[in-house]
Amino acid sequence: MSTVFERLKKLIVEQLDVKEEEVTPETSFAEDLNADSLDLIELITAVEEEFSRPGRKVEISDEDAAKMQTVQDAMNYLYGHGIKDE
Repeated sequence: MSTVFERLKKLIVEQLDVKEEEVTPETSFAEDLNADSLDLIELITAVEEEFSRPGRKVEISDEDAAKMQTVQDAMNYLYGHGIKDE
């Protein structure tokens, strides 16, 4: 069983090339992980792919993506759009 946080953390580690221990719910993408706008676009794309399922496509608007400052913000977005821990 994997949680939304575990799946998101794996993507962040892979996309941003950071260590697992650097990623907590409170971690800021820009301030703590030094992610620039291109990094964040690539991460959002990876999140959309990871959490989409047949019949349930996850699409994160630019406006919503801009509001995601921390890992917790991204988790809250996913939970708010029906994504659950597996």
